[in-house]
Amino acid sequence: APESLMQALEDLDYLAALDNDGNLSEFGIIMSEFPLDPQLSKSLLASCEFECVDEMLTIAAMVTAPNCFLHAPPGTEEIALTCWRRFSHPAGDHFTLINVFNAFKAATANPTEPGNNEKWCRDYFLSCSALSTAEVIRAELVEIMKRIELPISEPDFGSEENLLSIKKALLSGYFMHIARDVDGSGNYLMLTHKQVAQLHPFSSYYNTRRIPEWVLFHEFSISEGNSIRVVSEISPHLFAELVPQYYFSNLPPSESKDILQEVINHLAPVPTMKEEQK
Repeated sequence: APESLMQALEDLDYLAALDNDGNLSEFGIIMSEFPLDPQLSKSLLASCEFECVDEMLTIAAMVTAPNCFLHAPPGTEEIALTCWRRFSHPAGDHFTLINVFNAFKAATANPTEPGNNEKWCRDYFLSCSALSTAEVIRAELVEIMKRIELPISEPDFGSEENLLSIKKALLSGYFMHIARDVDGSGNYLMLTHKQVAQLHPFSSYYNTRRIPEWVLFHEFSISEGNSIRVVSEISPHLFAELVPQYYFSNLPPSESKDILQEVINHLAPVPTMKEEQK
């Protein structure tokens, strides 16, 4: 549909993938080297700048592969939740996925018997095929990074600096996927479409006492009860620091936008008289 095509072009423009003539920019050409959604490709490239490539490669592979969390058989839901909490990361679902992938790699590095991969996954209500697919995707992405000579930073997952860097890389690509809990009960209003969504049951924040106010989400699903999937907490200040101004100015009016505008105004340096004259 023409509307969908225009929206797609607009999104690519926001991601700096197009030049003034509507052709792929130099940055857009590099983005197109990766068999990923444009936003994910942008985040992966941004991770080179923020030196968290190793972790971003894992996130990209995990969100591209099928969902790794299995629907627990009736009567075992609580057991499954207990198992998944072992991987849960306070910073959000993107970081939880890194924990799951790293645990899978560690558990299957030296299998003591055939079928160890499947047994470990069954014990934790995880999909072995999905995690194996993520492993293959990640290896392919590493090969592409090497082929186009992009730097791959050393893993540093867990440090405060690294967590902040991952959030910056994610926001560089997913600034269009921001939502705010408007009433403190998990009703998230998306900044772009002004639709209300709830957390997906597979989210590490689901049914917990601490529901973050501002979140970045990987995708919005109408078919699964208007839910947002793969959700991580962000701060308004971090969003204000990384959002392209022309995208922000095009957002529909809302209380959330007003709050962010105040943050942006606060962050903006006061120009000197000379700068104003220039």
